[in-house]
Amino acid sequence: MLRTAALVLAVMMCVPLSADKKPYMPKDVVWTTQSRNSSESMPCGGHDIGMNIWVEQGDLLFYVQQSGWFDENNTLLKAGRWRLHIDGDPFGRSDFEQRLCLEDGAVYVKGGGVKVRIWADVQEPVVFAAIVSQHSRRAVLSYESWRYRDRPVTKAEGQQCSYKWTVPKDCVTYADSIEPDDYWLTFTHKNREKTVFDYTVEREHLESIKDSLYNPIGSLLNYGEMMAPGFRYTGTTDGTYAGTDYRSWNYVCDGLKDNVVRIRLNQLPLVTAEESQRRSDNWWYIYWQTSYIQLGTKDKAAQTMVRNYELMRYMLGCNAYGEWPTKFNGGLFTFDPVFVDSTATFTPDYRKWGGGTMTAQNQRLVYWPMVKSGDWDLLLPQLDTYLRMMPNAKLWSRHHWGHGGACFSEQIENSGLPNPAEYGKHKEGDDLGVEKNKWLEYEWDTALEFGKMVLDIMPWYPDTTLEKYRALVEEPLRFFAEHYTWEARRRGLSWQDRHDTLVIFPGSGCETYKMARNPSSTVAALKALNSDLTLLGSDCSYVPRIPLCVIDGDTCIAPAESWERIQNTEVPQLYPVFPWRIYGVGRPHLNIARNTYYKDPHALEMRSTKGWKQDNIWAACLGLTDEARRLNTEKLSDGPYRFTAFYDAGFDWAPDHNRGGAGMIGLQEMLVQEDADNNPVLFPAWPRDWDCSFRLYISGRRCIEATLKNGVITYTEDGISPE
Repeated sequence: MLRTAALVLAVMMCVPLSADKKPYMPKDVVWTTQSRNSSESMPCGGHDIGMNIWVEQGDLLFYVQQSGWFDENNTLLKAGRWRLHIDGDPFGRSDFEQRLCLEDGAVYVKGGGVKVRIWADVQEPVVFAAIVSQHSRRAVLSYESWRYRDRPVTKAEGQQCSYKWTVPKDCVTYADSIEPDDYWLTFTHKNREKTVFDYTVEREHLESIKDSLYNPIGSLLNYGEMMAPGFRYTGTTDGTYAGTDYRSWNYVCDGLKDNVVRIRLNQLPLVTAEESQRRSDNWWYIYWQTSYIQLGTKDKAAQTMVRNYELMRYMLGCNAYGEWPTKFNGGLFTFDPVFVDSTATFTPDYRKWGGGTMTAQNQRLVYWPMVKSGDWDLLLPQLDTYLRMMPNAKLWSRHHWGHGGACFSEQIENSGLPNPAEYGKHKEGDDLGVEKNKWLEYEWDTALEFGKMVLDIMPWYPDTTLEKYRALVEEPLRFFAEHYTWEARRRGLSWQDRHDTLVIFPGSGCETYKMARNPSSTVAALKALNSDLTLLGSDCSYVPRIPLCVIDGDTCIAPAESWERIQNTEVPQLYPVFPWRIYGVGRPHLNIARNTYYKDPHALEMRSTKGWKQDNIWAACLGLTDEARRLNTEKLSDGPYRFTAFYDAGFDWAPDHNRGGAGMIGLQEMLVQEDADNNPVLFPAWPRDWDCSFRLYISGRRCIEATLKNGVITYTEDGISPE
């Protein structure tokens, strides 16, 4: 669990701080006025728990969410909402302050002689709220749940679960079991045996292999309990918040003085608050020393960009050890949906684009920044999820097509099967392995990016810890080799073209260039991964050439050799730049990629910093300093909510983590890249008048510490040896 901490300590031993160098400490986020509602909340978390904390009309409120609380419909449920009311309105005083201390990962609220410290433990899913009052006071602590009753899921709410627009008429979010006691409360959600997984199996023609399929949500038990010594249970009341009715289980303390409330989402032995605070403080301290970006310029746009990078990295650190990954569409920090979309008058469990469903193109942007930031353990929940899905992805290939390899779809369930709504209805004669969705058909290559992340972080683990993840490279590659051989032969064609290479057809250039032949995004993936593995031939001879075209007399990367229609707004012709790094600064034919960026009409038309758009990344990877500055400062500008790294919904949902992740990647690429020979290229797209220092990681087990000051670059490059 603490491999990153041990590794960072080893790094720090190899790169000792000089006598005049102080540890890096991020600045706190401080508010001196109360919030209007949950959209003005402050994130806090650790291990695999996220909280939204805010003070509204004198009451301290917070949501608790754990990665993996999936119900029967595959909605990602919140554990509930807590409310602390203290008589005398201490938080209504002029000395009110709410502070997120990034250094120790805790939120502090104070006012009127009352201080509250809230944090999540880093080794177990446990929340602590330590309350200290100068004077004895009466207080009411309430657990509020909207799942006190069965709630029908309307068609409009379908996006929160796996049914999406195919919600059955009898679809229900079932009530939790909530049991109060003296100072104790348990709240559990036990999934029924029959779930949306059964619907998926039937819809996708998998009944004959159902018993062999991995089912992560059948009979799943989500467990939680609250312990509040010094409080006593007094009964329930009902209320409404943000348009959603709820029931409140209320606990009263007549002499609040020095109390600790504990909320845990497992049944393991409970760590003490003192031990939790000690180890959590230590974990966050090491986290901030692992990597950093620090500015010496007063340029406001630059400062905002780096600050929001830091706040995004904090939120990602809150799910360091979850069983399930941080979701692109809000992570662990979604708030009441009506504050995202006024028409979304749904419960706090709602988020658009699903809970247990993952859109891989979006999800990858959350995880790519961790490679250069050195937060490799944070990657493991995502990689572990793919490993758990692997058996079903392999069974899909074998069942529907009779060949090997793992087929990972783009809109994928936490079971590894395609989302049933996106899969669509098939008629006799259809290829049952292909989704009947005009955006998603034949879009299978995003999983290869997670395989590349595996290869990138493997050298940092001197033992065989990551060896099991090699399958995330090998099995998707095997799928492409075997599937497109099968595709060609069933059409009566040679599986090789005139260059003796594999033909990717029908393919898909992201979700955009459909019915494509040899799309550049897929071809670049196969080339890049095949340079590390030999599954398709050690000299890449079986991988197609990256397609090229000529625009206004200049050679550019083509989206594909051919395609039938353009369906979305992605730019696969620049995927050979990022994530696959075939073109870029210090690499061959940089001019071809720059021509593509500047001249391709689709790339120009679709240029944007909204949501998952990644033009900011490509500009940095191509060394286009002015473009990178413009796009990355816009990408990581302040979001519309009080916490500045809570980004608007974009194409998905708020707070939009794929926008924040894409911004993090772009900023990192402005600071350090590698050329074709793996030499570091420092500040390749960074303005020379912005003084800056950073600590980031590149291949070859190298930690780069660099400084740009008054236009002069100094740096150290330290190779880290195995312990």
